[in-house]
Amino acid sequence: CCWSLAAGAAILLALVAALLHVARKRGFFSLLVYSVDKDSTRCGGDLVAEVLKSHGVKFVFTLCGGHVSPILVACERLGLRVVDTRHEVTTVFAADAVARISGGLAAACVTAGPGLTNTVTAVKNAQMAESPLLLLGGAAAGILQGRGALQDIDQLALLKPLCKFNATVTAVRDIVPTLRRAIQAAHSGTPGPVFVELPIDTLYPIGLVAREIGVKEAPGLSARIVKFIVDAYIHNLFGDAFRKRDVSPLPPVVPMPSNAQVDRLADMIRQAKRPVVVLGSQAVLPPVPADRTRASLEAMGLPCFLGGMSRGLLGQDSEIQLRHCRRDALREADFVLLAGTVCDFRLNYGRSLSRRSRIAAVNRSEAQLRRNSDLFWTPALAVVADVGTTLERVAQRLAGHRPPEDWLASLRTLDSDKSRSNSAKAAEPLAASGKLNPLHVLTKLEAAMSDRTVLVADGGDFVGSAAYLLRPRGPLRWLDPGAFGTLGVGAGFALGAKLCLPDHDIVVVWGDGSLGYSLVEFDTFKRHELPVLGIVGNDACWTQIAREQIPLFGSSVGCELSYSRYDQAMSAFDCRGILVDEPDAGRLSEVFAEALQATRGGTPCLVNCLIGKTDFREGSVSV
Repeated sequence: CCWSLAAGAAILLALVAALLHVARKRGFFSLLVYSVDKDSTRCGGDLVAEVLKSHGVKFVFTLCGGHVSPILVACERLGLRVVDTRHEVTTVFAADAVARISGGLAAACVTAGPGLTNTVTAVKNAQMAESPLLLLGGAAAGILQGRGALQDIDQLALLKPLCKFNATVTAVRDIVPTLRRAIQAAHSGTPGPVFVELPIDTLYPIGLVAREIGVKEAPGLSARIVKFIVDAYIHNLFGDAFRKRDVSPLPPVVPMPSNAQVDRLADMIRQAKRPVVVLGSQAVLPPVPADRTRASLEAMGLPCFLGGMSRGLLGQDSEIQLRHCRRDALREADFVLLAGTVCDFRLNYGRSLSRRSRIAAVNRSEAQLRRNSDLFWTPALAVVADVGTTLERVAQRLAGHRPPEDWLASLRTLDSDKSRSNSAKAAEPLAASGKLNPLHVLTKLEAAMSDRTVLVADGGDFVGSAAYLLRPRGPLRWLDPGAFGTLGVGAGFALGAKLCLPDHDIVVVWGDGSLGYSLVEFDTFKRHELPVLGIVGNDACWTQIAREQIPLFGSSVGCELSYSRYDQAMSAFDCRGILVDEPDAGRLSEVFAEALQATRGGTPCLVNCLIGKTDFREGSVSV
């Protein structure tokens, strides 16, 4: 008898627990806890816009969709500039550029399903480039998810490997706190993209939502139960929805070096006879402004190689910056500071470093800090910290110390010799094929650029050459995809750059292959009055791949393109197109001046340069 009573009690407790779980999941408790204003005309989109504005967002990049319309309308009402593109991937590339240049929050907003899946490449690129951006994605109504609703997929599972923070909003009252936590995460530690899913019923007004998913009175117990469940869902959805909440930014958590780490790093530099600094993109991250990081490097006087977003950090002609012969310098150095640089393929997985060198590494990411250290290199000092802050504090410790001048002089000699060699290769206007010499084209472009130029790099072979020959005019004036090597970033990066720096010349250096990804965004440039200049190195080929594929396998299959008239496509968008072929080799300077004049006058312009092939990049990495 006692056994039966105990079993019955256990079953009853299990049933009560199950009912409580269902009640919580269905929002039944909200009927007791939250009040709802059924006459309110406000919507969740208003709350999203308020949070974005309070966090300093000026631009919201989008491709419209019914799932997210309330966000876009509310942003426009609050004075945020809504910039619509022709492909969702461009929205995230543009937000990536804004985040890099401004150091603040950037936002992209796309509709559900394919609208979101179209952004995946750009989100992964932002993750690997460590760009803090917020991706807002529409979704099917919560009560309809998993029931065959339009464009309903598991979006969180798709974005989870790519974003630092992923969340779906299940009630309007959760919009503000969820967004604040997401934005804080984007800027904390190693920066990166974050994703917040906003189901359609959290964004529209209660009256419209009740009409669309509400259930009318009907006879029968099952119909009444369904109506009760749906009414409870709507009540929970809008319970305490628009109670005043704090929308201000939460402070990001940024790792800082300890005094002991700073002291030890300073001692290592003092002891070095042949020091080298290799800087990566983290060198220009907030909280330290790029100009202060530049001052720290100049005060230390150490030979520097710049990569990623740190290109341009030391200006156009710095005495301590070296552009060539990095492998030779690293082989001879007795001390190497990896300041935000990762030992991935770009440093041959660490094999470019000499085992005789003492190596110090500073990075916000523990994983990136020690990448491949179990194989080819070992750090004598590894510091999980902000690069700019670390450099500034080390420079203060080293006040009055100067590295050996003969070491820097020897490296500068190597650098100058290589520059002269490159200049000689660029002197000939035409390549062996009779088409334009791409090095000559780039040299003329370098001479034409003003001090107020931002360079966007999107391509393979032509852009790889540009990285050696074009000199960024200052900090945050060079944008390339980063470690992911993504093609197609050009239009989005240019869009974000022009919005951030409207008084600058935005020059996109495209390969003819990469241009194909975003040519149609010249329509976006024109509609939004954002005059951008594009330079296309058109060699009718995916040359970076063909260079290895043809000698190895004797076939150019999949690598051949045409000398297409991309310049003629500009007329469809009311933009300016200019063709440059071998007869124009002697007037490249005039062409670039004309193109820059067109963009400064308000007209987007594309210069289609028909180029030949050279051996300048033989042996470069393509896989």
